[in-house]
Amino acid sequence: MKIRFLFGALFALLCVSVSAQKTVSVSSPDGQTQVDITLSDRIYYDLTSHGEKLLQKSHIGMTLANATLGENPKLKSKKVQTVNEVVTPIHPLKASKVENHYTLLTLTLAGNYAVEWRVYNDGVAYRFVTKLKGDIEVMAEDATWQLADKSQLVLQQTGNFKTSCEELYSVVPSNEWKKADKMSELPVLIMGKNQKMLLSEFDLFDYPGTFLKGNADNSLSAVHPKNPKEYEDAGDRSQKILSEYDYIAKTTGTRTFPWRYLLITQDDRKLAENTMPMRLAPENAIGDTDWIKVGQTCWDWLNGMPYGPDVNFKSGINFDTYKYFVDFAARNGVKYILMDEGWALDTRDPFKTNADVHLPELISYAASKGVGIILWLPWLTAEHHMDMFEVFEKWGIKGVKIDFMDRQDQWMINFYERVASEAAKHHIFVDFHGAFHPSGLDYKYPNVLTYEGVRGMEYCGGCKPDNTVWLPFLRGAVGPMDYTPGPMLCYQPERYHGGRPVCGGVGTKAYNMAMFVLMESNLQMLMDNPCRYDMWPDCRDFLTGVPVNWDETKVLAAEAGQYCVTAKRNGNKWYIGGMTNGTKRDLTLDLSFLTAGKKYKMTSFEDGINADVLAMDYKRQERAVDSATKLKVTMVRNGGFAAVLEVE
Repeated sequence: MKIRFLFGALFALLCVSVSAQKTVSVSSPDGQTQVDITLSDRIYYDLTSHGEKLLQKSHIGMTLANATLGENPKLKSKKVQTVNEVVTPIHPLKASKVENHYTLLTLTLAGNYAVEWRVYNDGVAYRFVTKLKGDIEVMAEDATWQLADKSQLVLQQTGNFKTSCEELYSVVPSNEWKKADKMSELPVLIMGKNQKMLLSEFDLFDYPGTFLKGNADNSLSAVHPKNPKEYEDAGDRSQKILSEYDYIAKTTGTRTFPWRYLLITQDDRKLAENTMPMRLAPENAIGDTDWIKVGQTCWDWLNGMPYGPDVNFKSGINFDTYKYFVDFAARNGVKYILMDEGWALDTRDPFKTNADVHLPELISYAASKGVGIILWLPWLTAEHHMDMFEVFEKWGIKGVKIDFMDRQDQWMINFYERVASEAAKHHIFVDFHGAFHPSGLDYKYPNVLTYEGVRGMEYCGGCKPDNTVWLPFLRGAVGPMDYTPGPMLCYQPERYHGGRPVCGGVGTKAYNMAMFVLMESNLQMLMDNPCRYDMWPDCRDFLTGVPVNWDETKVLAAEAGQYCVTAKRNGNKWYIGGMTNGTKRDLTLDLSFLTAGKKYKMTSFEDGINADVLAMDYKRQERAVDSATKLKVTMVRNGGFAAVLEVE
């Protein structure tokens, strides 16, 4: 359960009619960030932080079927509160406790709606709140961020609304991104001269996801998919939309709408430490969560054929192969194995299983070893068989991986919630693959453990460090990410070769081991084959020992899109993960975050002397460190650094 402790909140309430007032200003608790809202023909706002104007004359509004919220707005009252609380997330990815300190401004406007603003020391968020009768149809939303100066935009661009959000990142000048160009998914990174802003959304329910278009004038505007009206199945994992309604959402008239937020920072390290999602998160809706067990899972899709002297069976989608995965998981303290496509006789029918798998026997065997089973399904199978969750619970299934949604219209957003709710009723957790970025569902339904929505290791040779190095600053900054790390076979980009069932990873061995620290997921994948992990027992033992939840996160060195080195604490242990793009880095890390007066044993995995050519080359070292240590680290091109630090 999410617990919020409210302490020392200062309330300054101004609930009087101030309809003649045209401009309202609100500042962050430290006074460094200010929003100036001007009410005229529409709702405009300017944003200033640390003495620099970041947004000017940005505007917001919402067009309904019978009214336009934000058109010639008339202020009825304003209310200002200073809130200071501590948020305790159920599944802590950044920290086990997070300060939630902000100034809340509520502007109540004629027409039975309001706009809420939260101004943080490190960002700003706003949302619409309506108190309208019955259902409403939202035809369009006006959300335009007008940058005060030219900036570089880091975008994940798509040609249409049907996307799995796995496109490569591109960097585009804000004054050159035109309406005719491809739109972008969220999040988007805005890189100004002195400060950076991470733009995303949260608390997204019963409403479509937001995409952005450029206007070639340093502004970004929201666009949304319309709600589908008629559709039909297209194969076992997709739908063809035949017609659409003229609205983007039909929803209840009394509700809160999604937060649109900007994280603001003068230090790239703070992007990778972003805690805005948990500060804006909805409350847990499912009650007891003790049954939800996070952890690592083995996975058979990319490397599903064991081989070697201990393999005396025919590898494939069969009982003996999965039993081999279960035995590995049990030996190494891995909680789950994930059975991908092939366990069912037909992907459309979740109740008829492949006879070669002997699923009931496998579930029983795995349970006797303390290992749970996760099953993969296309989303259409879940849609047509919502009763499967009740059946899976009886079978003893612990989780499901639902795949190929590839949409963010209102209907599909509601599908996500229906799955999360139904799965929770039957004590089953969910991994959403073929998905968009996390937007609050995993807080409302904590049985939602992770999402894809990333160009991850499934792309094998197409998952290169030059793109992946952006992830801690963008996709990884907004919520759990099913990147599927952990290859034992590693290559420099120009030397990559391989494919299922022998998949490796681009980047050095140390780089790929660091992904287990850098890429946050409540259900972290071990993408390689058990037999190959056993060929490198030192790497295996490190990887299977990395926690999935963290008490504290400190980014030690970072430049967005270039390199990132992060330290994370779980209990008394610290882990460090570092990665770089195609440029070699020589860094000196300050270990003053360690507890003063204590000695630590550091076991590290570093790039070997030939790793810039032969990515498999690594060296394992042990040394004593303490809070006074200045640690010199070299990461070769596409290289990395991984370590665990334990109190001696």
